[in-house]
This record gives sequence, structure tokens and C-alpha cells, in this order.
Amino acid sequence: MEEYFSKIIEAVGEDVTREGLVDTPARAAKAFKFLNNGYEKTLEEVLNGAIFEADTEDMVIVKDIELYSLCEHHLLPFVGKCHIAYLPDGHVLGLSKLARIVDMYARRLQIQERLTKQIADAVETAVHAKGVAVVIEAKHMCMMMRGVEKQNSVMTTSVMTGIFRNEISTRAEFLSLINRGS
Repeated sequence: MEEYFSKIIEAVGEDVTREGLVDTPARAAKAFKFLNNGYEKTLEEVLNGAIFEADTEDMVIVKDIELYSLCEHHLLPFVGKCHIAYLPDGHVLGLSKLARIVDMYARRLQIQERLTKQIADAVETAVHAKGVAVVIEAKHMCMMMRGVEKQNSVMTTSVMTGIFRNEISTRAEFLSLINRGS
């Protein structure tokens, strides 16, 4: 990968032997591997058995989970926050596991629409919830730094399953709770 980064640097007209760039191909390769480390993880590893029996049927919400991903079309970052809710059906998930699920899928070359669905599907798979809701709000550098260069646009995607899709009042409660001030 270092060799390819050297070629990219040279292709834009830079001298890869210049003092500030000598170690850049190695650093860039290391960074790119880190930014895409989600491919090295599985849902089972991320969950690590942190699924617990619970007799609660009330909504579980974690909001404002930071996410950082790379757009698969331009290899530029998109950054934002993810809100997840589920209605347990006998089992709950360890709190940090929701953030780890977000990271696992965000740390892959992505489009936001797919990322939102992957997170919802993973939570559903993990706890067989009565319903799952995921909303992602993100700013895309591919839209901010190039192309239309719109600095204040935010893309919002949502996936609703089960009771969140079928019951308007449940969906409205979730949306109301995530839109409250932090």
C-alpha cells in the first residue's frame, strides 16, 4: 500500500523524497488501514457475548454516537452521528456494543444509506428486537470539498423495522426523543 501512496503523491506532481513527504506513504497506509479496520471484525466478535436477558419491553435509545467513514465513491470522509433505538423482546445489548456496531460498519468504504441498514440489521440480529430504529446525520466531504461545495448540507438517513415501521406512535416517540437537546 505504501508503494501505491508513493505513486499517488508523485502523480499529483510532488516529490516523494521531499523532507515532509518521506514518511508520508507509510503514514498514509497505516491511516488507511485504520480507517477501514471494520473489514477485520465480525458481529460476533464485536458483541463478545454481551447480550443479556431482561424483562423490560421499554425503548432503549443511544443517541449521538459519533461516526467517521469513507465515501466509497471518492474515498473522502463523511462524519456525523448515529441514533439507535430498539424495543427488547427478552434480551438487551451491552451499551457499548451499539457504538462498536456503528464503528465496525463505518470503518469500511461506505455509502450512508447502506451503513444505516447494516447497523439496523446487526442490532436486529443481535437481540431479535420487536423493532429497531436507526437515524444517521452526516456531513460528506465529497460534497463539501469538491463538486457542489455545499458546506452546511447534512444528509439524514433512517431505517425502521418492526414496531418502529408499523406503529406511528412508536416512531414518533423515538424521533421526539432523539431531537431533544443534549
